[in-house]
Amino acid sequence: MLLLSVRIFPTERPFPKYSIKSNRSGGPVEILVNNAGVGSSANPRPVVDFDDDFWDHTLWLNLTVPYLFCRGVLPAMLDKKWGRIINVASINGKIPSVHGAAYTASKHGLLGLTRTLALEVAQDGITVNAICPGPVRTRMNDKRVQYDADRLGVSFQEREKAMTPIGRRLEPDEISPLAIYLASDDARAVTGQAMNVCGGVCLY
Repeated sequence: MLLLSVRIFPTERPFPKYSIKSNRSGGPVEILVNNAGVGSSANPRPVVDFDDDFWDHTLWLNLTVPYLFCRGVLPAMLDKKWGRIINVASINGKIPSVHGAAYTASKHGLLGLTRTLALEVAQDGITVNAICPGPVRTRMNDKRVQYDADRLGVSFQEREKAMTPIGRRLEPDEISPLAIYLASDDARAVTGQAMNVCGGVCLY
């Protein structure tokens, strides 16, 4: 099995369907991980002052692109009666984020897509699940931490420590093992789930 990585640029429309018909070996895509996205850190604002273009950009990249990837790989998965679709969502698909309406809405939508598709293909050997990370220590999230620290009048370190009950942000390598499990045959009975890796922020 080969790994296919597709880079999508946010302004690339219409969607490049050629890129998801097959992997570089010419075979069908068997495991899809929708991991691209944009957070609220690029343009955090209250709804009353929200930027409409940033709303569209966020919904496109966080919700429409995963939908199109799912559509692109499903025919081959249905033919083979086997497939794994893993959507990287967020705990903000379950709980709100102040000054992050577009991000929150897009991730709620991604969970709805995940659950609906899971039911549609449940008898076809295809599982569809979502991973919901909490705050992860990345450069993109650093900007959001700093924004909230400034907004709340605390230091970066104070804000970072208060973000989770475990007192820190997550590391990227604490998210990936769940994706590996969901892609495996061991997870063949797990579908339609939105599984948190969040340091205790969201308990449902």
